[in-house]
Amino acid sequence: MQTKISLEGEWKLQLDERKQGLKLPFQDVITLPGTTSYARKGPKNENALIGALTDEYLFEGSAWYCKEITIPNELAGKRSLLYLERTRMTTVWLDGQEIGNRDSLNTAHIYEVGKLSAGNHTITVRVDNTGYPTKGGHLTSPDTQTNWNGITGRIELQFFGESSLSGIRLYPDLATRSVRITGTMEGMAEGTVVVAAESFNSETSHSVPEREFAVSEGEFSVVYELGADTLLWSEFKPNLYNVSVILKDGETGEADRHELIFGLREFKAAGDKFIINGEKTFLRGKHDGLIFPLTGYAPTDVEEWLRILGISKSYGMNHYRFHTCCPPEAAFTAADMLGIYMEPELPFWGTITEKTDEGHNQAEQDYLISEGYAILQAFGNHPSFVMMSLGNELWGSRTKIDSILKEYKDFDDRHLYTQGSNNHQFMPEILEHDDFFCGVRFSRDRLFRGSYAMCDAPQGHVQTDYPSTMKDYDDQIVPPNFGKAAGSAEKAGGAIQIQYGTEAKTVEADESSGEWIPQMPVVSHEIGQYATFPNFEEIGKYQGPLKAENFKTFRERLESKGLGHLAGKFFESSGQLAVACYKEELEAAFRSRRLAGFQLLDLQDFSGQGTALVGVLDAFMDSKGMITPEEWRTFCSDAVLMARFPRYNYVAGERFSAAVELSWFRQGAPDNLVLSWELSADGGMLAEGAAEAKIPVSTNYIDICQLDIDLPKVQRMTKMSLSLRIEGTDIHKSYDLWIYPESSGSGLAEAGILLFEELSDQALALLEQGENVLLMPKPESLQNAIEGTYCTDFWCYPMFRSISESMNRPVPVGTMGLLIDNDHPVFRDFPCEEHSTYPWWSIVQNSKSLIMDGTDREWGPIVQTIDNFERNHKLGFLFECNVGKGKLLVCALDASKAGETPEGRQFLSGLAGYMTSGEFNPQYNASVAELQELIR
Repeated sequence: MQTKISLEGEWKLQLDERKQGLKLPFQDVITLPGTTSYARKGPKNENALIGALTDEYLFEGSAWYCKEITIPNELAGKRSLLYLERTRMTTVWLDGQEIGNRDSLNTAHIYEVGKLSAGNHTITVRVDNTGYPTKGGHLTSPDTQTNWNGITGRIELQFFGESSLSGIRLYPDLATRSVRITGTMEGMAEGTVVVAAESFNSETSHSVPEREFAVSEGEFSVVYELGADTLLWSEFKPNLYNVSVILKDGETGEADRHELIFGLREFKAAGDKFIINGEKTFLRGKHDGLIFPLTGYAPTDVEEWLRILGISKSYGMNHYRFHTCCPPEAAFTAADMLGIYMEPELPFWGTITEKTDEGHNQAEQDYLISEGYAILQAFGNHPSFVMMSLGNELWGSRTKIDSILKEYKDFDDRHLYTQGSNNHQFMPEILEHDDFFCGVRFSRDRLFRGSYAMCDAPQGHVQTDYPSTMKDYDDQIVPPNFGKAAGSAEKAGGAIQIQYGTEAKTVEADESSGEWIPQMPVVSHEIGQYATFPNFEEIGKYQGPLKAENFKTFRERLESKGLGHLAGKFFESSGQLAVACYKEELEAAFRSRRLAGFQLLDLQDFSGQGTALVGVLDAFMDSKGMITPEEWRTFCSDAVLMARFPRYNYVAGERFSAAVELSWFRQGAPDNLVLSWELSADGGMLAEGAAEAKIPVSTNYIDICQLDIDLPKVQRMTKMSLSLRIEGTDIHKSYDLWIYPESSGSGLAEAGILLFEELSDQALALLEQGENVLLMPKPESLQNAIEGTYCTDFWCYPMFRSISESMNRPVPVGTMGLLIDNDHPVFRDFPCEEHSTYPWWSIVQNSKSLIMDGTDREWGPIVQTIDNFERNHKLGFLFECNVGKGKLLVCALDASKAGETPEGRQFLSGLAGYMTSGEFNPQYNASVAELQELIR
């Protein structure tokens, strides 16, 4: 390719919503690259979405774009191509003559426009964003980048000489330190290909001598040796080369030139791990659905992708999985430069069928397969492009899915392939041509993720198990007694109901699917999904075509319930709980020695599907202020230090035992390391020490030492910090622990507390007499209440409430942790944070929170459970009031169950101490009728 003419800039525009055809003259103009929505063209969208961002100028139909161009004399008569980098379905006319159409959603639309004469010509492009050959997944979804209309990448005419090269592929060969270059030469019988390479993006420089290769017309293949001192590409050192491939002929000299980015690397699967250049790596992945709120479409410039991927890398990520989409080329280039392992995915979320199956759509299937080939051809040379998936949560014919895998691998074996992400959900199975497996379970109960929706129950350990740091997934990946128990294989087959996108669907399970053990790398799919309350301060950031009408609606709902003043506190407290859940989720993955990686959902908020605010970053990739990248990397990095211990809460004088281990996937391990540790409280040191560990050869999991510490005889509830650090490195970790005095009992009976399980006549009489009363209704007896659950909501309540209801399954609890008035005197003996922490787990799990909707704003709970943004209940976990002459403290807690743990006993003791002190002084006066309406 010799010359380009950029067509960026002003184009004439005509919108044709009903596809009635072009009506001349054009009535408007637009600047391209861009979209009609970004340019604010067309009527304003009067609909406000609740479950996603609202495209203010949504346009769906045909849009006609026209531009006059001038061809200079020196380019006249040359072969030319029209290149449209990122668009929808297009049809192109040159000087009024139709020259073709294209429909790729992932790759550039390239048109042969012939040999143009000098002078003026008119190019007209019709872009359609309805009637796609497939639904398009996250490429066209209003939940993500929106169904935009326009051209968002490079727009140019490309001119070639009579002779040219095309379809150039670079095949790295690590063993021989060389690259095999293939392609097609056109326009001459014999020619010379000259190859040269120069390193960049590296600490050291390396020039590879120029070499010439004689080639003949048609396909060619040459091997270009790079040398023993070639710099390798990986996440650790993303060394790159600029490879020049020049076609020369004897008469005109240089006939064509291609400049390609190349990285010498070998990314493969070996056993249960991925290998990069002979070293094991652990995938720390991020899901990406191309969410860009300021534009509504994915950027096509390298600088913006460097910023975006750089943020992810600062949070320890080394891998991106693109959900039912493929990013623009700039994303791969930026990933090349940063060392990010990329996995694009076909734009499909559905069922792959055979020709004989009911509802078979051959045209759609052919289109999807062709999109895969197009992705491989367009982006396959990038060293960052290491994996490819056939889609998200596919169902249907395993035979057909496997045949597609085989075809892709035969076409391009430079990448690893998987049948899809979480295919066949409850009935997954490894296929012959899978290189790795990505999912959430091997059978209904063999789970390797920490959280699940209620409709996909059973739920995960972060949601249901007493908090500890003991959990890993090794026994789920390879069960210790696999195949030994009679009848252990799960029976598959028949109709089952599944979550299918944002809905429910009945599918036929394959009877051949049963229990099995993976013999390849396993990647856990879409882990996390811990929701936070909306940050309404974010609304003002939506300055582009997408508006946060959903956030405005959520704010109005909250304010209508009289809770608007708590929005900021709800956001902060729910966020701290989400971070703690993510920490346990990620550490469980790093503790799992048979796991090959994870794909997080998500580091950033997901704007759609009910509005899933599951990130520690907002949709703009800006921090939500919950955790710093440095702290996040203590549990998400290439080296993660961890301690295994059975619980976070201890009785004074108990022995604390923890096994300290290190997950190490850094380049080059030291021969030995030194761990320093300390246990501190209230600024003072309780214990400290050091341990040295020799690192076995070729290991990634290092058992450092066993800590056994006798805890002090504290007289009050004490928060401790266990701090761990590898000397001379940035590797460190801390855990909060709590000690309780030995003497802490429930204290209720001993203190003479008047305890009632219902608002009886006797209780009311005592209150009227001026007594202090503790009301602890049995949680199971309450109707006007929400079940207690410690973990924050999964994904978002409205979406999964709807799915659960459609499947006739239990709806999610939907709460998001606690907001605690931790300065209140009731916590004198139970000191705590404003947000949920592990001393609250067994208390919350044995409770309910009363629905206090409609009560006076001044009657604020001491401990309020944070509800989701759809219901916005005012939920009282612990509250107080004056009733008649007496004082009432209310907590819907099963005291006997809570009292089985030291933290529960301490909490009850704290209630007793408060009620018998002079500080028990409620500020709100409640009527008996008000209480009876509430406590039912």
